Amino acid sequence: MKFSIVKKSKISRARLGLLETPHGVVETPTLVPVATQAVVKTLTSEEALQAKSQILIANTFHLHLKPGEKVVKSAGGLHKFMNWPRPLMTDSGGFQVFSLGFGHDLKIGKVLKYFPGDDRRELIDKTTQPKKVKITKDGVHFQSPLDGSELFIGPKESIAIQQTLGADIIFAFDECTPPLSTKEYVKESLKRTHAWAKICLKELKSNQAIYGIIQGSKYKDLRQESAKFINKLGFPGFGIGGDLGADKEDMKKILNWTLPRLKETKPRHLLGIGYLEDMENIVKTGIDTFDCIVPTHYARRGIAFTSEGKLDIRKSKFLKDKNPLDKNCACLTCQTYTRQYICHLLRANEITPLKLLTFHNLYYFNTFVEKIREKIKNGKL
Repeated sequence: MKFSIVKKSKISRARLGLLETPHGVVETPTLVPVATQAVVKTLTSEEALQAKSQILIANTFHLHLKPGEKVVKSAGGLHKFMNWPRPLMTDSGGFQVFSLGFGHDLKIGKVLKYFPGDDRRELIDKTTQPKKVKITKDGVHFQSPLDGSELFIGPKESIAIQQTLGADIIFAFDECTPPLSTKEYVKESLKRTHAWAKICLKELKSNQAIYGIIQGSKYKDLRQESAKFINKLGFPGFGIGGDLGADKEDMKKILNWTLPRLKETKPRHLLGIGYLEDMENIVKTGIDTFDCIVPTHYARRGIAFTSEGKLDIRKSKFLKDKNPLDKNCACLTCQTYTRQYICHLLRANEITPLKLLTFHNLYYFNTFVEKIREKIKNGKL
């Protein structure tokens, strides 16, 4: 992998870049659509490409569960398995430490939308363990969501799985820390993540590019300590992980604490963030790539992102609306189908509208990021 900075903004830390991989070049900044189980849900790989996707990220944990990395390898690797000709990332499984652990227990996400019981106290101290996940210095014991059997993944296991899957860019195994953690908990977690990062580098035998992940939760000194530590290890790129505070302002502060302490010539990926309203702000801090399920997740719930805002196409009023989802959108869905028709399909519980909305939302998001690149090019961001 090779990363080159094409242009730096004079009014922010935004930059234009080229990320060169064995499967092609990615123009940055860019959204990385999520292909959890080697598919962007409801779309073929060809359709994901037609929706302007440059690079996808698949999920190590879920592909290990099914079909298993050996099956993927027997197909010729992840690219051939899913017929995706462009670059691919795989995450490390670190997010599942959170999502199947404290995230599941407390019903919270990486950025808190609410505090359980409206109580803003940190609930997780260094002695706390999630109910269905056991975190140790060597790795993490999971209960399989498929059959409840025990599953262990540590840094060695994560790298072995990712090498077998064969994505262009992989991530070091880490613990995605939960919101509501005490500083003492995050300190202990950071020790594990840093130790695992060293092991991941030693275990990598392939020519895949590996990103080290910066953690530290909402604590400035810990974020900066992690950035300094991961920066020194010689990773070719960086991931910004973990919980990102109580709101969007916290997220921006965390990125501003962290990114200036990373080697400028290496790419930075923000894990799991990418609402439309976030994009300019995170790009202005110096983020190059970011993954998010928003365009696909919302589409499967009948929501279209448009220049008029979010539209719930399931509502009966759209049965009389003969307009496209967005008059300003050039995607195949908008050029071919009406709100009226898609509304009918949704209300009839057909599956085709999920594909139509996913294609539109993904195209809309990728076009939105194209415009951000244009703004940087023209000195407006």
